[in-house]
Amino acid sequence: MNAIPEALSSAIVTIDLAALQSNWKALAAQARAHSPATETGAAIKGEAYGLGMEAVAKALWSAGCRSFFVARPFEGAQLRAILPEALIFVLDGLYAGQADYYLSHALIPALISLDEAREWAANGKSKPCAVHVDTGINRMGMRADEYADVVAMKDQLHIDLVMSHLACSDEPSHPLNAKQRDLFAKYRAMLPDIPASFANSSGIYLGDGYLYDLVRPGVALYGGNPSPGQPNPMKTVVTLQLKIMQTKIVKQGDTIGYSATWTAPRDSRIALLGAGYRDGIPRKLSWSTDKPAAQVFVAGRRVDIVGRVSMDMMAIDVTDLPEAETARGTLVEIFGPNLPVDEAAAYAGTISYELLTHLGNRYHRRYIGGES
Repeated sequence: MNAIPEALSSAIVTIDLAALQSNWKALAAQARAHSPATETGAAIKGEAYGLGMEAVAKALWSAGCRSFFVARPFEGAQLRAILPEALIFVLDGLYAGQADYYLSHALIPALISLDEAREWAANGKSKPCAVHVDTGINRMGMRADEYADVVAMKDQLHIDLVMSHLACSDEPSHPLNAKQRDLFAKYRAMLPDIPASFANSSGIYLGDGYLYDLVRPGVALYGGNPSPGQPNPMKTVVTLQLKIMQTKIVKQGDTIGYSATWTAPRDSRIALLGAGYRDGIPRKLSWSTDKPAAQVFVAGRRVDIVGRVSMDMMAIDVTDLPEAETARGTLVEIFGPNLPVDEAAAYAGTISYELLTHLGNRYHRRYIGGES
């Protein structure tokens, strides 16, 4: 992550490591309430969902987390340099011809095909692997016939974990949850002595039949709501604030920004903020006649985004706010404790995962809190 001084950045991302640790402990407690022996790991892929792998990994380790999941093998190597003793699972499986890379960094591939299992057996059979079987999400993972073949060759592998992934865990009543649960139970019974992992963030809240030996929360660690439609039990981890770069008066009937999409209904005071879609601010937050205006939080209240979000800037209507509270340099919350990340994402027609993982590299980043 770039270390940009706060004074030279037009935007600030604050990551609360104490809140992160609290969320991990809360998820662990939720899992243990249903299954006392269940371990809680952490998905830390994508630079820890955009928050910075090193700081996040160290904070989670200090909180008690010992099992981590990354997507790419190079992420695993980065994490190994940070946490020499951690268990590190690579969700992409085994890259062709790269067994030595995994072995040299003590990475555990989550094997997703019979071909991968055969390659690992030939190169790393004395070292741990996981087996990822597809139960209905139809992304990466073994087919039923491949899994049966891997079970038959189990003596050639050091299988430490059997895993699958839920497709609709954020919709508790979706019938695919039970279908996947029942199928995974069948697959797990084929390797009954091997630890199993099934539940992601939302899956932890599905309770009995989903938890098994190891849960692997992701977005909930970082403040996303694992139970959409219900109050969020997670603490806010990430706050994104943009500086007001300029305020100006726009006369009634004048327009703002590209394509002149917003026309001032009165003489208005407009604040220009120093970030745009280059910085991960979705262009879909732009004002439109087709939907309610997206909002931000400043001076104790919410105000509308107006005009188009452009590459480096965006505009908000601060007409009804005191001028002294919207001066140049004032910080405006895009998401955080006053405007939850899930709500900000909904304005843009997306999900919190996308907002977090698209945080740009032009922000000043600061880490606060956290027990060591």
